[in-house]
Amino acid sequence: MPSFDVVSDFDAHEASNAIDQSNREVTTRFDFKGTGSKYELDGQVISLTSQSDFQLQQMLDILRQKLVKRGIDIACLDEKEPEFSGSEARQQVILRKGIDSDLARKLVKMVKGAKLKVQAAIQGDQLRISGKKRDDLQAVIALLKNADVELPLQYENFRD
Repeated sequence: MPSFDVVSDFDAHEASNAIDQSNREVTTRFDFKGTGSKYELDGQVISLTSQSDFQLQQMLDILRQKLVKRGIDIACLDEKEPEFSGSEARQQVILRKGIDSDLARKLVKMVKGAKLKVQAAIQGDQLRISGKKRDDLQAVIALLKNADVELPLQYENFRD
């Protein structure tokens, strides 16, 4: 029976490269000289450190630009509120990976509501869609692409 997986993922190595490029750009830009601005990656959390809120916003723009150039959808970014302490401003950006259970249930409900002859099953942080006809599976992909979901979705492991 044909099936495919719906996942929300990004290439961690490309994300690391984008952060390294962002760090290089911040250290060479004139408006960041002597500010001690930097990016740090710890697992899936990117920490931005600078002197002011304005510089943090510029750093976020640089980060988004580098991630897009590296092929990472910026919809997977979860930006936290900036924190200010003394002469330092910090902000954390979380790279979201995987489909959480609430969103997975919402997607399953959406697929079942479309009245297509497919089965949707939640498997950890991904969704498995299976059906008898390839056309039904392609209709599910089209349905999910048009859906308003806060995470970028990828469709992989298509088996016929």
